[in-house]
Amino acid sequence: MCGRYSQSKDPATLAEEFDAVDATDGAWPGPEYNVAPTTTVIGVVDRHPRDEQGRADPQRLERSLRAMRWGLVPGWADDPKIGNRMINARSDSLTSKPAFRRAVRGRRCLLPADGWYEWQRDGGAGTSGRKVPYFITLPGGKSIAFAGLWETWRPKDAAKGTPPLISTTVVTIDAAGPLTEIHHRMPLVLPAERWRAWLDPDNDDPTDLLEPPPPELLTSFELRQVSTMVNNVANHGPELIEERHDEPEQVGLDLDLDADVPATQ
Repeated sequence: MCGRYSQSKDPATLAEEFDAVDATDGAWPGPEYNVAPTTTVIGVVDRHPRDEQGRADPQRLERSLRAMRWGLVPGWADDPKIGNRMINARSDSLTSKPAFRRAVRGRRCLLPADGWYEWQRDGGAGTSGRKVPYFITLPGGKSIAFAGLWETWRPKDAAKGTPPLISTTVVTIDAAGPLTEIHHRMPLVLPAERWRAWLDPDNDDPTDLLEPPPPELLTSFELRQVSTMVNNVANHGPELIEERHDEPEQVGLDLDLDADVPATQ
């Protein structure tokens, strides 16, 4: 599962790292070390550019950064609040859940992250007791790329020209490698050599791209115990990702961290 993550790099830095143009139009909210559901995040998409008449050029692809709300709102939804419970999409149900079927066929994105948080119960994953937060990251400040889906939504009575709400969800898989020691689920992390295939809007069957990260990527993750301050969404600063081992008391956790968020349709 991915219930919180860190995304602190500005659009200019991410545009260079992901070889994309910045199309966030100033919507980036600034560095966020405790990204929570409904937060505006940056996503990376590949799309065919359109001319003034709205016609797509099938011979060209343009990679861009877009501002998205975390929590996928399907186009058929009556209320955007449905997205509050669709922050994750299980890889094994992408083609069967109505909420994800359209997006997985041609609206896939990357969600850049400094790393993400998981909570391990004292004594190991799956045991009872205090929940200890860990930050999973890569050494050297390199961005992690989550596999994501995105959608557009407008109210049914929206006036012509009303800009859509663009929303996103993180694809999750069974935990693999050292990450199984922390939690039984993890985001689908894509190495750079899989980015193009995942983003390809003309590939309507990404099934073969849902495999776990390669072993060399799994073993390179740093699993860092951090402060329970991350449990509170009111805390946002870089101190949240610093290593901590000296907290006997736990700040109350304000998110159910034991299961992936289901699609309700």
